Amino acid sequence: MSIHERGFAMSATSNLIDDAPLTKFHKKLTFFASGGPFIDGYALSIIGIALITMVPGLNMTPTEIGLVGAASLVGIFFGGGIFGWLTDKIGRHKMYIADLIALALFSLLNGFATEIWQVVLCRFFLGMAIGADYPIATSLLAEFLPKEHRGRLLGATFVVWAIGAAVAYAVGYLLRDMGPDAWRVMVASPAIFAVITLLFRLGTPESPRWLLSRGRRDEADAVIKKVYGQQYGLADIASDSEGPAKQGKFMDIFKGQFWKRTLFVSIFWTAQVIPLFAVYTFAPDLLHSMGLTGDANLYGGSFLISMLFVVGGIPGLWLVEKIGRRKLLLWSFGIIVVALAVPAFIPNVQAAPLFIALAVFALASGASSFLEVVYPNELFPTEIRATAVGFGTAISRVGSAASTYLMPVAILSLGAAGSLLIGAVISLVGLLATFLLAPETANKSLSELTTEKKSAMPITSKATEGSLS
Repeated sequence: MSIHERGFAMSATSNLIDDAPLTKFHKKLTFFASGGPFIDGYALSIIGIALITMVPGLNMTPTEIGLVGAASLVGIFFGGGIFGWLTDKIGRHKMYIADLIALALFSLLNGFATEIWQVVLCRFFLGMAIGADYPIATSLLAEFLPKEHRGRLLGATFVVWAIGAAVAYAVGYLLRDMGPDAWRVMVASPAIFAVITLLFRLGTPESPRWLLSRGRRDEADAVIKKVYGQQYGLADIASDSEGPAKQGKFMDIFKGQFWKRTLFVSIFWTAQVIPLFAVYTFAPDLLHSMGLTGDANLYGGSFLISMLFVVGGIPGLWLVEKIGRRKLLLWSFGIIVVALAVPAFIPNVQAAPLFIALAVFALASGASSFLEVVYPNELFPTEIRATAVGFGTAISRVGSAASTYLMPVAILSLGAAGSLLIGAVISLVGLLATFLLAPETANKSLSELTTEKKSAMPITSKATEGSLS
């Protein structure tokens, strides 16, 4: 059904983009944007499997293992911080393509590494490319999605992260008998997915909202006509097109109403990813510390945990529009705190309760971890949107890099139960930050969320025949 057949409500603070029906264009754009999170989940998880043959092959020490695990997360810190800001400066589309080329290149180079420092360096640059894709792909997608579907479709791109991680464990299991150099194929394999995603993304239009923020009105009008139909133009996105062009600065995310939002995003995102990446990167080691041994338990257990993240995402994507972002995040943090803390208080805890704790954590985390890309894209205006997403990405990776580096030591010193308890404490911090700082953003236009304007009464737009379907 086309847009002129459906009709839709508009107000002074909303527009064609916010109120349009969901179309094939939106679904394709969501699918293309999902390639980045898929590669992220795959690349950050495959290293945990690759280490099984990499450690003896390169005679790695525990410190070197930690460096390899943390290198990509440090890279994400720099990639998110630098390229988020750059994406607001030069546009979403150019960066949308460039970062995938970098992903493919450094994955391939990693497969040919002969020294530890080369592996660490390649993983660092791979992480930079991954970090760049968070603000690039999600800001472009957010600026095209209708408000009624924005949370669910933005979230769906991040649920794909868990699918990428699950695929990584499946690939690792299939390649485990290749011999001592199996790790080379594993660390190079993300290049395949990067090239496929790159081919899909070619031809994606630039965000009209970003073009308007740079004063490029004619180009923005051309994109509106291409995507929605020739009878539409800038007048149909009045809440974005009215007023002067705005070119944001990096420090704007700390000014006015945005500093509290930046604080909230940084804390909740960090609290989510610290236990998440620690579990994913060292899932086989964690399961081994629980007493689970053998390929079926190590690979199979890791794969099962990954799939539970995906399963948790299914109700999460329904609840994000049903009960809203704030309640979903509060409930998931609360469940995670309990699940990860309980094993520490069970005397001589055995493998089963520990594995159950991990499984509950995976389900609850999967139900809300996608809010890491939903909240920051909704809380900041176009001119600083990618900067804010990039900053949140960067800050969250400081904690996750430290936890990944220290995870092997924690497993040896504290055991599985002690390691999970640390995750519970970190999740409690996220719970408190959400309770104190999180706003509700569901079913609101981007202009409503990022300006002080009040909504006008809805009026019915007069749509004629168009290409949006």
